[in-house]
Amino acid sequence: MMALHPKIIDLTLDRVWRLLHALDDPQDKLPPVIHLAGTNGKGSTQAMLRAGLEGAGKRVHAYTSPHLARFHERIRLAGELITEEALTALLDECYRANDGETITYFEITTCAALLAFARTPAEYTLLEVGLGGRLDATNVIEAPALTVITPISLDHQQFLGDTLAEIAGEKAGILKRGVPCVVGPQPDEVLEVIEARAARLGAPLLVHGQHWTAWEERGRLIYQDENGLLDLPLPNLPGAHQIGNAGMAIAGLRHLGFDEAACEAAVTMAFWPARMQRLRSGPLVESAPGIELWLDGGHNPAAGDALATHLASLPARPTYLICGMLNTKDIAGFLRPLASHAVSLDAVSIPGEAATLPAETTAEVARSVGMTAHADADVPGALARIAAEAPEARVLICGSLYLAGRILRENG
Repeated sequence: MMALHPKIIDLTLDRVWRLLHALDDPQDKLPPVIHLAGTNGKGSTQAMLRAGLEGAGKRVHAYTSPHLARFHERIRLAGELITEEALTALLDECYRANDGETITYFEITTCAALLAFARTPAEYTLLEVGLGGRLDATNVIEAPALTVITPISLDHQQFLGDTLAEIAGEKAGILKRGVPCVVGPQPDEVLEVIEARAARLGAPLLVHGQHWTAWEERGRLIYQDENGLLDLPLPNLPGAHQIGNAGMAIAGLRHLGFDEAACEAAVTMAFWPARMQRLRSGPLVESAPGIELWLDGGHNPAAGDALATHLASLPARPTYLICGMLNTKDIAGFLRPLASHAVSLDAVSIPGEAATLPAETTAEVARSVGMTAHADADVPGALARIAAEAPEARVLICGSLYLAGRILRENG
């Protein structure tokens, strides 16, 4: 499938529409769809929405990307990851229907997911945008039940534009005529773009700070909208930024008519790996028994800010970073907020990724933002070096979802 197009990313919907028509238009036969776009928090917000819906007894399809350890993570059918047998049959069917035409890997696998969702009974379908929104392969649903736009920041500028307003225009491409949209915390220039498009389409907005808000108070999550106030446990996904993600999920659930029990399930039952995930077992953990080991896949400046805020909230402990990044990212922008929170950074290349940044280059950028940095051959070697220097340290492995996936696979 990856040989069917010379590029990994080529934003257009023409090829997707062609294949979907050949598959008898499964996108028109889905359970009610919640479509999510944004730069940061899409996956966590989707995980909380799924937890809330399932907590209310609903069967939920979910589509997300990229996967971390195995492709099956991308397609969840009525609550369960797709089986190997079902996935193989779907991909074979889509490959035959495509008949050798040009199509990207993400496009054809998205069509496979939509086909699976159309054939499996459920009450809701959660679709996470892969890149952008307007021309993303998931943007083929004529009338979703709800759309969600999570916080937008600079990322993927080579595809989406150089300014926040341009990127917002692409993300806001998921808005549909008359369909409500939950909008997370946004910079003013982003919100202006979303509001203008919503006005043209007559799409009602549920905007953070205008129609709903969420905050932490005395170790609880407080959510308020025009229908009243909820006093809930804090999200089980760690990090202050998860308060806003929980707020978006709760706003969506409340709009869809779900009660407080569903909202509580959203914040207490969600699980989303490689988002400030504490690793507690496995070969990597066992190799450095005194180390407190964390894993995160964030890779842009907004993610760096969120990680820095979370590290500052943890009990005092010497903190070290092991970082591998792709050469398409704003490395300095990601590392700058983290510089004051880390004793040093050990840079690694991401094995098997053609676009990985060489370890020495990552180390050079880290030094340019004021960090002490070393280049290492791999994560186990970096962890061993840190453990020898500070056997009781906190270590955060970060910089890329691709690196995070590698760690989850290797650590069992």
